[in-house]
Amino acid sequence: MTIQWFKGEKPVAQFIFAHGAGAGSDSDFMQTMAQHLCEQGIQVALFDFDYMQQAKALNKRRPPDRAPKLLDCFANILEQSDDKLPLFIGGKSMGGRMASMLATQSAAPIKGVIAMGYPFHPPGKPDKLRTDHFSEIPCPFLILQGERDTFGNQAEITPMQFDKAPSIIWFADGDHSLKPRKKSGFSEQQHLLDAAKCAAQFMQEHCHD
Repeated sequence: MTIQWFKGEKPVAQFIFAHGAGAGSDSDFMQTMAQHLCEQGIQVALFDFDYMQQAKALNKRRPPDRAPKLLDCFANILEQSDDKLPLFIGGKSMGGRMASMLATQSAAPIKGVIAMGYPFHPPGKPDKLRTDHFSEIPCPFLILQGERDTFGNQAEITPMQFDKAPSIIWFADGDHSLKPRKKSGFSEQQHLLDAAKCAAQFMQEHCHD
C-alpha cells in the first residue's frame, strides 16, 4: 500500500488522511490540505483505498467498496504510522466517516478524529442519518463543515441532539468541499487554510491526552 507522506520539521502529531468517494489522494483538496497541515506542524499521510487504486489503474471510475473492506484498508495503513508521534485519523467526506467508524473498533492509540465535510446523510435524504456510531467514538471528534453542505447543512444539523456530540466548526457559505460561492465574499483558498489551522490546533490540543 503506497503512502504519500508530508513531513515537515519537528512535527507535533501525525494525521492519517483518507479521501472521499469520488476523488483520490491526488485531488486538489487532499493535496492542498495536506500541504497546509504540514506547514502547521502536522505530519500527514495520504493513501488511496483499494477501489480507487483500481480505478486509476484502469482509468475508469469505480464505486467505493463496502465499509468493512474500506475499514480493513484504513486499518492496514495505521500499521505503517509513526509510533513516535501522536496518532490522529480523519478524511474528507466518506474518508472522514470511515475514520470515525474505525475509531470505534481500532486498538490503535488514536488521539482524535477529524472529518472534513462529514456525510451526515445522502443528499436529499435527511432522514437517512449516518450518526448512530457517534456515541461510541472514544476520542475527541472534530467536524469541519460547510454551512450549505448538501450532505448536512447548518440549518439541519445544529438543532440535532447527539448522545455524544462532535465539535463542529462551520465555514461560511461552504459546500461539501468547504467552497463558498464568489458572491459570498469568502474564498475557497482562505477556507481551506482556516480549516487546516483548525485541524492543526485540534491535534495540538489533544496530542497529550
